[in-house]
Parts: sequence; structure tokens; C-alpha cells
Amino acid sequence: MKIIVGADAWGVELKDTVKQHLAKHGHEVTDIGGTPENQRPYYDVAKEAARMLQAGAAERAVLVCGTGMGMAIVANKFKGVYASVIESEFTARMCRAVNNANVLTMGSMVVAPYVAVQAVDAFLKTNHTQGLEDVADFLHTALVAIAQIEQEA
Repeated sequence: MKIIVGADAWGVELKDTVKQHLAKHGHEVTDIGGTPENQRPYYDVAKEAARMLQAGAAERAVLVCGTGMGMAIVANKFKGVYASVIESEFTARMCRAVNNANVLTMGSMVVAPYVAVQAVDAFLKTNHTQGLEDVADFLHTALVAIAQIEQEA
């Protein structure tokens, strides 16, 4: 799978851990920064990742800042980009199963490296409605309603 990774100064170390894990498992990873030498603000990283997703350069993105919230706020400004802040493997799985998120954001001040890679794996392996078949019709309807709201906004 093609995956974008990016981080601000707070998230570089955790982003690099995730990047290595993804590459080790055969994913095509595009690292949009930052690095210790080239720090980037979260709003620039999230904007670049969102535009790349819109252009079809990747299927998913993993973005890291201090809390994950700034990255999510910015990424969610872009049509067709659905970012979720996670703090566990469970929330990573649910952001896909319930909301069909295509961007996972997390905070280096909140999520330990081991939990981060487990969460990323769950995010990549989970499909929309997986494990929630009893409410699948509602979840599909919700995505249609969200797309309509996005058009109106």
C-alpha cells in the first residue's frame, strides 16, 4: 500500500519508527518530513499530506505531532480527507471500521512507539464496517451523508 508519513518537530522520532515498520512490511512509504534538521510546522505537513491524498499519490497517511489534534484539524479541511486522532490499536481499528478514515493522526506525547506500530497495523488492515456488519447499512448511509455535508460546506 502507498502510505504518506509526516511529522512536526514533536513527532519526528515516532514518525521514523512508524516509517521503518511500514517499510519492513513492504509498504511504499513517502516521507514528507520533518527531520531533526528540517523541522516543519504541523499545519504545513498536514496540508501537504491532504493534497497528496486528494491527488491520488497514496491511499492513506499517518501524521504525528505532539497530540495528533493539530494534524487532524488541518487535514480534515480538505475534501475527501478523513483524519482521526487515535491513541490505541482499538481506536485505530474503529476509525476505519466506523468512519472509513484515510488519515491516522497521533501524538508523540500520548502514544508509545509499540502502541503506535500496533495501531498503524490495525489502521491498514481494517476495512470499513469490518466487525460491525450488524450496523453496516447505517455506516454506509453515514458516509453518504458526510459526503453531502462536505459538498454543502
